[in-house]
Amino acid sequence: MTNKICPRCKGNGFFKVKESVNNQVDVVVQCPMCNSEGEVHDKEFDDYFNTHPQLKSLH
Repeated sequence: MTNKICPRCKGNGFFKVKESVNNQVDVVVQCPMCNSEGEVHDKEFDDYFNTHPQLKSLH
C-alpha cells in the first residue's frame, strides 16, 4: 500500500491552532489524521478530499 503526505499537517505530524477565540496564542497539536506520522494511506487521503470538495482540484 502506498502512502502520501498528509494534507492536514503537510507531512510535519503536527500543526498550530489558536488556543481559543479569547486567547489567540498558538498551540502545537499532534495531527489526528495521520497519527503524527506525516503520511496517510491512499484511502485516508481520498476520504479527506472527498469530504472537502473545495480541495478536490488539488488531488
